[in-house]
Amino acid sequence: MSRDEPNASDEPVATEGRAGRRPTIYDIAQKVGLNPSTVSRALNKPGRTNAATEEKIRAAAAELGYRVNPMARSLPTGLTGTFAIVLPDITNPVHFELIRGAEQVARASGFTLIVSETEASADLELETIETLQPSVDGLLVVASRLADEELAALAREKPIVAANHSAPSLPSVIPDLVMGLTAAMDHLHDLGHGSVAYLGLGDIQINRARWDLTLDLATTRGISAVEITVDAPTVAGGADALRRVRASGVTAVLAYNDLVAHGLLRAARSGGVQLPESFSVIGFDDIFSAELAAPALTTLRSPLREIGTRAMQTLIDPERNRVPSKVVLPLELVVRESTAAPSVRTR
Repeated sequence: MSRDEPNASDEPVATEGRAGRRPTIYDIAQKVGLNPSTVSRALNKPGRTNAATEEKIRAAAAELGYRVNPMARSLPTGLTGTFAIVLPDITNPVHFELIRGAEQVARASGFTLIVSETEASADLELETIETLQPSVDGLLVVASRLADEELAALAREKPIVAANHSAPSLPSVIPDLVMGLTAAMDHLHDLGHGSVAYLGLGDIQINRARWDLTLDLATTRGISAVEITVDAPTVAGGADALRRVRASGVTAVLAYNDLVAHGLLRAARSGGVQLPESFSVIGFDDIFSAELAAPALTTLRSPLREIGTRAMQTLIDPERNRVPSKVVLPLELVVRESTAAPSVRTR
């Protein structure tokens, strides 16, 4: 077979083309006036062809009704055309846009993306990845509960890309914690707060990075900081923390995510605690309900869809999906009603 001769992976599924037959890459090549090998490369290896040319080819393929057949593609390559996204909690709205970004990339490239949940359990995450690996070409692991060395060992079997958390041994796509948390602490400092509680998840890697940075930033601004561990990154977890937040005497709270912040706001409202008069609250992620909270939640806006998009682009690229790297995307503070100057200035 010559370099320019397409293989069985270029066969389409049963979508009828002109003259009652299935369209092929040769039909697309004839329509756009390009070599079939160029068409094959544009459809099967996104990013390897000039962007304008690739767009032209995909438009022609869509017009003719061409679809890549992942089963045929797997025959000569051993690949399945299927990838998996593994995340801790499918009910958490933070994952909606991330999944959408990843799915759009997979679909545009002719791949199938399956979603699996681990219930925020490290043991279940390990079991899930090991179960999926024989059936997929790679995995997108979101906010992993596993240690970096565990993920590195798993990645020797199939490519793994970390999304929304940093894994030094893997390609990672993360929000800029330094940018976001610096803005949050500067905001509290400018309002006059002298003490902050961080509501976190204990010793898991993604939480530890946030708490360590929060502590350093608070210290350099003369703000005292205390860590309060929640049982789960959920509304219930945040609600259960109210008593400890009030006992700590802090004037501001930084929550692990918006769900924890929502729970804290709701519990305070139910208990007759006025916010932000009693203490200010900052969330993390800016999920769709953040601006609907009472009071509307000040939070850090994470670029969730772009995280999913960039992570999936890395995962489907065989030249990048096994090379450790880090893509850092902007994390921005969105100021709403849940933060204000403390009733009694503490500095």
